[in-house]
Amino acid sequence: MTETLGQKLLREKVVTEEQLEKAVARQRLQGGRIGHNLVSLGFITPEELNTFFKKYPGAPKTVEETGLDMSFITDLIMKHILFMGEFKLADIADSIKLPIPVVDPAVDVLRREKFVEVKGASEFAKLTYKFNITGHGKNRAQELLDICRYVGPAPVTLDSYTEIVEFQTIKSIVVSEDIVRKAFSHIIISESLLRRLGPAISSGKAMFIYGPPGNGKTTIAETIGMVLPETVYIPYSIIVGGQIICMFDPVNHIPAEAEKETGAVDRRWLLIKRPAIMTGGELTLKTLDLDFNNISKFYEASLQMKANNGLFIVDDFGRQQMEPQNLLNRWIVPLERRTDFMTLHTGMKFSVPFDQLVIFATNIEPKKLVDEAFLRRIRYKIKIDHPTEEEYEAIFKRICESNGIAFKRDVFEYLMKNYYKKQDIKLNACHPRDLVDHIIDDAHYYNHTAQLSKEGVDIAWQNYFVEM
Repeated sequence: MTETLGQKLLREKVVTEEQLEKAVARQRLQGGRIGHNLVSLGFITPEELNTFFKKYPGAPKTVEETGLDMSFITDLIMKHILFMGEFKLADIADSIKLPIPVVDPAVDVLRREKFVEVKGASEFAKLTYKFNITGHGKNRAQELLDICRYVGPAPVTLDSYTEIVEFQTIKSIVVSEDIVRKAFSHIIISESLLRRLGPAISSGKAMFIYGPPGNGKTTIAETIGMVLPETVYIPYSIIVGGQIICMFDPVNHIPAEAEKETGAVDRRWLLIKRPAIMTGGELTLKTLDLDFNNISKFYEASLQMKANNGLFIVDDFGRQQMEPQNLLNRWIVPLERRTDFMTLHTGMKFSVPFDQLVIFATNIEPKKLVDEAFLRRIRYKIKIDHPTEEEYEAIFKRICESNGIAFKRDVFEYLMKNYYKKQDIKLNACHPRDLVDHIIDDAHYYNHTAQLSKEGVDIAWQNYFVEM
């Protein structure tokens, strides 16, 4: 069962039971999160609360503290040194991301079994010893590669992974109004919409963003990813039931500069910016499960596992290569209980945290996609509608400015009167960008400076819209 923030603070002796009870009583009267109530009562400072959620995985000092068997560590070392040739203890420690006090006894085991041998040393200190793999060791390493071709940092246990994910939970992010306004300052957005988005982001709960196409749903969803604060730790891989699951994805995970000394942090973990993963029509049920490679004999984590502690955007929801109801059925339990279930090819089932802000962005009316039971599990339903004429003008001005084109009021009024109003076409937030792009393309071809003109608007409109 997942601990609440109050239980965690009690366990870590950050607050007392009496202080927690007073904070809970205040929360019942005034609302808000328990952490904010503790701060308001003076029981904990904002800095202490922030530091509490920045827990980092400490470096193991012994083999037992890694959570791994000695045999697993020696096998992993064997696969590494097969490609290294001559090596030192420090080389192995750097490759498998475990400290020398853990690597040293493992190499001693390999020496006793005649898999490695000492080739020389610059001094009597063991750290200067130069090792080499023996012929017997090469045969053993090749056998191990045939069983599993994973050659990377040592994995962490599922329990360790779950503990860190729960500490870094998206539910505890602190998002202020100023942060939200700053993040959305690059786009034109109504005050009422901004007012609704702030609490939705802060809650960490799933949301539906829907409305007609071309009005910024995807942009708003991506901007929410910019709002998510701070950094989180992610393991290179985890081990479950003797199977390796690769977690770190260089495509979706952006490394960040570590704040702690290298020796203090378990190097099997990498500090990254909170993940923001987007998937669209290519999403299938298979990508939501572990991907076992029959050749390499290890797993790739599912998309939602890679998105833990961050943002998962399902763009163009309803356009996937599967029925929307199948996806929703797959996620009903994870969205409600914040726990997902995975299955290994061996048949072993296990639970993993489902800790992410999920956004469904769609052009289709939600009630046409899902039933009421599922909509109840989506805390926020936010419609992104067509912009007003004032908002459309503001967008047009900003697009012109960003492209170095002078905005001309008379040309804009010409566009509105002769096209939008005359042809009864609804305003879309994407139109200014696309029309200006046509004007720029025309200017480049005819080798003249791009400018807003009636002739340019005429050509852009004819190229952009399909005449019926």
